[in-house]
Amino acid sequence: MNHLPSASQAGLLPPDITLLERGWLSSNSLLLHDENQGAVLVDSGYGSHQAQTLALVRHALISQRMPSLRLIVNTHLHSDHCGGNALLSQHFGCEIAIPPGEFDAALAWDQQTLSYESTGQSCPRFKPDHVLRPGTLIKQGGRQWQVLAAPGHDPHSIILFEPESGILVSADALWEHGFGIVFPAITGEGLETERGFAEVEASLNLIDTLPVRLVVPGHGPAFSDLAGALQRARKKLDYFRQNPERHARHAAKALIMFRLLEVGPQPQANFVESLLKTPVHLAMWRAYFAQVDAQAWTKELLTELAHHGALKMSPEMELSAH
Repeated sequence: MNHLPSASQAGLLPPDITLLERGWLSSNSLLLHDENQGAVLVDSGYGSHQAQTLALVRHALISQRMPSLRLIVNTHLHSDHCGGNALLSQHFGCEIAIPPGEFDAALAWDQQTLSYESTGQSCPRFKPDHVLRPGTLIKQGGRQWQVLAAPGHDPHSIILFEPESGILVSADALWEHGFGIVFPAITGEGLETERGFAEVEASLNLIDTLPVRLVVPGHGPAFSDLAGALQRARKKLDYFRQNPERHARHAAKALIMFRLLEVGPQPQANFVESLLKTPVHLAMWRAYFAQVDAQAWTKELLTELAHHGALKMSPEMELSAH
């Protein structure tokens, strides 16, 4: 949630790139400098952090003597990556480029197709201006960023690679210790589940072919040990492929923590009630865990999260993210 330019200060990032490292509710943002054209921002965080995102971007622009923000680029349209689009585009008058798969849905603001209704998450409405097609280049500050398709976590996700510096913007296709939830795999439909896992594998294989020197993930600090990250990701993928119900349980917990980070401390009864009204939570329960009552399953997940220290449960049965 804070502006942590430690990667630049440690010499990992070149001076014309600023990493705005956030938390798990808001994705990282990467500011690509150009004193003449104006900056490009890759991903904009969650909607409830949009005022903070605006303040961070304005501070970075001023400190780097850039005239303005000319373009927002989204790696995918999950709400934690594009929630600041509306405010930033209104403030700077900048355009927005998104991957092709959901361009029409974003224009029409079809929140079901965009997943906001099913996940119970929110995203302020914005209007996309350009399609970010895999195989094209984003030219910025003398650098040419390759746009590459990287489905798996999201069928329409892209990643960015800049060959001169060896910097990979991996979004949620690869983290230092894994990858994002494989959303096509959480409904329990056999073909969709295997397709989702196969796409994760293909994206990891693609990344493995690139001469990467530094990875900027969608969440967490930048890192240089690509081989180690790929090894850990592939091990996790193999486990989830063999045990898709474990992936669904992992996904359910991750979405619970995201919700709790968003809404803040909540009475347990109210929080459970809200989860039981969330379509994606119920879809995972029906697909894999329907032998247990939905409410009992949900409370079981909360107990496990509390046991592992991810959330706190007060004596008054109030839940809060740890």
